[in-house]
Amino acid sequence: MRRVLVSIAALFLLLLLVGTALVLVSREQATLTAEQGYGTKPQLPEPNPTLIPTVNVAEASGWSPGEKPTVADGFTVGAFAADLDHPRWLHVLPNGDVLVAETNKPAKEDAGFSLRGFAIGLVMSRAGAEVPSANRITLLRDADGDGVAEIRSAFLENLNSPFGMTLSKGVLYVANTDAVMAFDYRDGDTAIATEGRKIADLPAGPINHHWTKDVIANPAGTKLYATVGSNSNVGENGIEAEANRAAVLEIDLASQDVRLFASGLRNPNGLSWQPESGALWVAVNERDEIGSDLVPDYMTSVKDGGFYGWPYSYFGTHVDARVEPQRPDLVEKAIVPDYALGPHTASLGLTFYTGGLFEAQYRNGAFVGQHGSWNRRPRSGYKVIFVPFANGQPSGPPKDILTGFIGGDDKARGRPVGVAVDRQGALLVADDVGNVIWRVSPAN
Repeated sequence: MRRVLVSIAALFLLLLLVGTALVLVSREQATLTAEQGYGTKPQLPEPNPTLIPTVNVAEASGWSPGEKPTVADGFTVGAFAADLDHPRWLHVLPNGDVLVAETNKPAKEDAGFSLRGFAIGLVMSRAGAEVPSANRITLLRDADGDGVAEIRSAFLENLNSPFGMTLSKGVLYVANTDAVMAFDYRDGDTAIATEGRKIADLPAGPINHHWTKDVIANPAGTKLYATVGSNSNVGENGIEAEANRAAVLEIDLASQDVRLFASGLRNPNGLSWQPESGALWVAVNERDEIGSDLVPDYMTSVKDGGFYGWPYSYFGTHVDARVEPQRPDLVEKAIVPDYALGPHTASLGLTFYTGGLFEAQYRNGAFVGQHGSWNRRPRSGYKVIFVPFANGQPSGPPKDILTGFIGGDDKARGRPVGVAVDRQGALLVADDVGNVIWRVSPAN
């Protein structure tokens, strides 16, 4: 009985400490607007670390009947598909069918109790991020072309926290959290029952801090590129835990050899080929816990052999003093990202617009899904933006395309993740809290 009472008292004390921590961190807030952290030359004030991290996550509530996001002038938005199970990522097949990864992080091995882990679990649960993974890719088909999918089929099941998908030369490649798998595909298939073939292992393991892995094929269909996020915020789990992480990996399909293509990218997702330059681009989530103004997430072209700073520096040669030991040799060669996407916006989805449905100003520009902050006051992200491009490079400020994910009660109706362009040229947005795929199209 005494042991039970001690355990109850310990739990009460723990909850009291967590609650106190959440109150204490409320004093730290941004000194700049989120917009000042966008563009090719974002403002980067001095770091402002606090003893307890800023926690300002929006509680997940979902959409009420009839509710939907706010769309930019000249557009309309509607549900392409609803009642999904934590939809995160999208891929549009040549025949117009849409694949959606219904997924979440894998179940963790029991690594014992930690106050930090407990607190993070509470925060992520509040944000709607603790649901079990369906481990499924679902096919959605809009057979009559009215902008709503009336056919739904379980396309692939029993996967391991799947995320990225890419089709090349009749083979669908799926990035599970621990491996890239290959599945033979025939045009029009609504389900694949055959077992996949493993193409390459991906870093996973018991920590697996950033579990999402994206994948894309090169135009020639000879190589794959896969993203792997870091195993920590700034290397606190040891650099040895970061082997082939915070990186884009290149996989040669003939030999299945894997090599490090680019590194120093804390949590890369959203691989996409820029249509004018032919360069590979990626969206990257930067580090946390040095203040609401730092560090801007970004999108950048990915150079073979390029190093982008993590964990030793950010946005070029801005040194992160928390990292030990320091590596001035690596900081010296850190590449400045092409375009900042605002601090703590959690920019995940990235796709370039090559459709013909939108006005010419959108041609070859980038749509970005911003999942939304937890480590910033006031919040940032929780929207989809558009960044114009000219001659293969960003050419202007971002434009809000889809907003209104935070309701008047300060709760998150939804959180945008993956973005894709459908066969008709409309924009699709995966909303993993609202469990909806939104479709944005011209109003007229």
